[in-house]
Amino acid sequence: MSNKEQIELREEKLKNIINWSENNRDIRAVLLTSSLVNPLAPVDEFSDLDIEFVFDNNADYISSNNWIHNFGNSIAMIEEDETCFDHKHAMKMVLYDDGVKVDFKLYSKANFLAEADQNELPEDWDIGYKVLIDKDSITQKLKQPTYQVSIIKKPTEEKFKQVLNDFWWDTTYVSKCLIRDELFYAKFMSENNIRTDYLVPLIEWYIASQHHWNITTNKYGRLFKKYLTAGMWVKVEKTFSGSDVGDNWDALFAMADLVSEIGTELSQKLGYEYPEKLERDIRNYLNTVKARQ
Repeated sequence: MSNKEQIELREEKLKNIINWSENNRDIRAVLLTSSLVNPLAPVDEFSDLDIEFVFDNNADYISSNNWIHNFGNSIAMIEEDETCFDHKHAMKMVLYDDGVKVDFKLYSKANFLAEADQNELPEDWDIGYKVLIDKDSITQKLKQPTYQVSIIKKPTEEKFKQVLNDFWWDTTYVSKCLIRDELFYAKFMSENNIRTDYLVPLIEWYIASQHHWNITTNKYGRLFKKYLTAGMWVKVEKTFSGSDVGDNWDALFAMADLVSEIGTELSQKLGYEYPEKLERDIRNYLNTVKARQ
């Protein structure tokens, strides 16, 4: 199937959802949210439909899944009830056999109005929304989205220092795991903690500092390759490794080199102190541990 055909299937499904909603008396409003209505978000044939239904009473639609088959044959689904979202709404995330994925958010009218009446637009709407149906004019109080939720914010000095300190601290766990041949724990520390919690925000700040703090790289570095130079991207690629212990040591030191480079540059731009002694001492520790292999 071509990219164009997949996009056409998504558009046809959206039309079916709108038509079904217009003829359903239980539904009072329908909104399209997220990437498809956010001018800053990357969109392609794999982008989901994010649909918000507002019901007079959403209870029957939460307890039953029969209605989702009006839009195609589902092959997988994740359900989350209102307790997962502070009793504001429920979710049904559905993958259909035509490859289109739809995330349905199910509001009661009362809860929707309470959200819409807030002084500030909730993040889920501020990132982008489009009103598709409004039978009772209940969306009139919604403020216009700013699309600023995903814009990378300049870190405070405290946050900057914390990320760097935690990065260097957690590299010691990876080194010990590699010496012990504990690959699972090494990967947990390097990929879950170090990459996600420290490396990703540092690269985000690095990119944002080059764009006047007015840019988004989307979730978890989706657009890093777009905004980094070819040379810097090669350095990022070297932080990834497979199952070989030696490759994991190389990736660990590649992470250390990358954090040192971008951390030092950021510290100069932000006017924050870089922990040079901490890096030097931890590098000595890592080299000492590796030498025992």
